[in-house]
Amino acid sequence: MSQNDTKKGNGDVFSSPDRDGFIHRAFMRGAGHSAAAVRRRPVIGICNSFSELNPCNAGLRDLARSVERGVVAAGGFPLEFPTISLAEPFIRPSTLYLRNLMAIDVEEMISSSPIDAVVLLGGCDKTVPAQLMGAISAGKPAMAVTAGPRAVGRLHGAPLTIDDLWTLSDRRRSGALGEDEWETVEGLLVPGVGTCNVLGTAVTMAMIAETLGMSLPGSSLLPATSGARAAAAEETGRRAVERARGGQPPTDFVTPAALENAFRMLCAVSGSTNAVIHLEAIAGRIGHRLGMRAMAEWSWSTPVLAQVRPSGPHLLEDLEEAGGLPAVLKELQPLLHTDALAGTGETWAQVLSRVTHRDSPALRTAADPVFAAGGLAMLHGTLAPAGAVLKRSAADPRLWRHRGPAVVFDGVADLHARIDDPGLGITEDSVLVLRGAGPVGGPGMPEVGQLPIPRRLLHKGVTDLVRISDARMSGTATGTVVLHVAPEAAEGGPLALVRDGDPIVLDALDGRLDLDVDEAELARRTPAVTAPAPRRGYAALYRRHITQAPEGCDFDFLTATAEPSPAVPAVPADRP
Repeated sequence: MSQNDTKKGNGDVFSSPDRDGFIHRAFMRGAGHSAAAVRRRPVIGICNSFSELNPCNAGLRDLARSVERGVVAAGGFPLEFPTISLAEPFIRPSTLYLRNLMAIDVEEMISSSPIDAVVLLGGCDKTVPAQLMGAISAGKPAMAVTAGPRAVGRLHGAPLTIDDLWTLSDRRRSGALGEDEWETVEGLLVPGVGTCNVLGTAVTMAMIAETLGMSLPGSSLLPATSGARAAAAEETGRRAVERARGGQPPTDFVTPAALENAFRMLCAVSGSTNAVIHLEAIAGRIGHRLGMRAMAEWSWSTPVLAQVRPSGPHLLEDLEEAGGLPAVLKELQPLLHTDALAGTGETWAQVLSRVTHRDSPALRTAADPVFAAGGLAMLHGTLAPAGAVLKRSAADPRLWRHRGPAVVFDGVADLHARIDDPGLGITEDSVLVLRGAGPVGGPGMPEVGQLPIPRRLLHKGVTDLVRISDARMSGTATGTVVLHVAPEAAEGGPLALVRDGDPIVLDALDGRLDLDVDEAELARRTPAVTAPAPRRGYAALYRRHITQAPEGCDFDFLTATAEPSPAVPAVPADRP
């Protein structure tokens, strides 16, 4: 209906005296806003990924009200809008398949809507990176409020967290857990709204958003339904008004230095391997590449400090009591770029000057780490020429260096059909290989990389095997699981040439992953995995433009160019 200017703009139109301003104000007044409210500046959008199909994000509807209070208190005009929402347990084939679609949705809604800044409300695994990617590309000032972890359940008097699912599932498969108790667990495993209550992908990405200065210091671990999280959301609304008036785009905060800080933090807390892909995608939105070589160097110079489930015995609430993310960064301070900006607009050096260490078994000191370095092993070799990832801190140290014969599965259906077949002859030395589950082959790299231990070995007490895949793994899972093998099998990577019995060599200390088969023999083989090209719709768009894991699995046309982003106009402080 706009007659004057069809370009993407900001919230000026609401206070404009012309017909466009009149139309905008009239529609808003019809929605129940007062004449004074519709003339306020800045206009702050609240980008909400609440959905009844996303229980982890179910608390965001209430947090939006808290953000609104903060915006109004600071003199702004809050307007909430929805985008698609991605629930990790519900979306098929995977949420990563739709992450870029959500990022496009977020970017276009921010760019096209008459708002001066935005507060991003996300939580479940892919909603946070999708929102960050979209907001960075949109270029308007932005802040984030994450959903927060849900409460911890109890089973027979002991804490029950989402990562217990994997152990309990194996006990059920082995016959050690009966159906009645399995049904009891169903009612206890997820005791309320919020994201997974361990240091899985959702909490890892919340901590990354905090490290990048896109959310307030100390906010990422606050419980989902706590008054402290509601207060943080209200403060975020107030800060968003400040960012709008200062004209600070996301690229003031998300810089190469800040991304290095975020990766080091990821290593220190032994966070989700999924974050490696998301960080590379976020970097691409500012025209930067982290690269496997740099990440390997950062990992080998960063101590592992946290001992939190699933990579330790302690709970998220223990890490929060130890001081949360600021306490982690305080221990890492000599390794960080502390001139990077925190969510308050201060430098991290200023924020960390007020942080003191609190003794806690959940967070070790840099002088007494869990591991001296190398929590995330970035692997290369003849089986992964473009790279692969192993969470070394969550793997059995006896398997960090291992040579064994391959047992190959072509896709998830083949895996489930044959994993318990005694005729496969799987032993403790075997290397289980799943292929055809990468960005193209999956599609969307489903979280199936943690191949189950065969039932026969479970009965013998075996709890870990070397497993290799071009898929991803849930951030709540553990084990000696090599992930994100690139190039993937469906794109002609060496993984497509592996045959049963081929010797595979893993060296997580030297960063190697090799297929010990003569090159002449490999040249005679035909790749075992192909992926038919879809003909229409989002599937066709995805197939044509998706990049591999080392590039962040973003669409090639969404990464930033070398040209600088246009300046974001500031909203004068004296504007009503």
